[in-house]
Amino acid sequence: MAKPGFESVAQYIAALPGPTQTALKQVRAVIRKAMPQGAEEVISYQIPAFRLPGGVVIFFAGWKEHVSIYPATGLVDEVLGDKLAPYRQSKGTLRFPLSEPLPLKLIERVAKLKAKEHHARVKAKTQSRKKS
Repeated sequence: MAKPGFESVAQYIAALPGPTQTALKQVRAVIRKAMPQGAEEVISYQIPAFRLPGGVVIFFAGWKEHVSIYPATGLVDEVLGDKLAPYRQSKGTLRFPLSEPLPLKLIERVAKLKAKEHHARVKAKTQSRKKS
């Protein structure tokens, strides 16, 4: 039988073990603060995300030994490059171990860059439609 889906970010976080809940609450608060006005918390692909008009900007998830942020590509890589190396798990995935203090300022910068990248993508798409 299929596992029922989460209806809210709060429900998702509540289903996690204590240390993961604590870390994910911090990540959630930092991303929420970094997102522009109008960002909406959603569950997408069964994990928490923030969406702006035009689509999902950033996903985050909790695991037994780490929390992750997705996708960390494009502008995030260009601007933060080597600062992400200790947390780079695979292309587009940042993994922050629960055994270490969370780099909240870095996470905030990632979220702001993802919002900026999203805005540029939506703007380009809109301008492309106007030219057609």
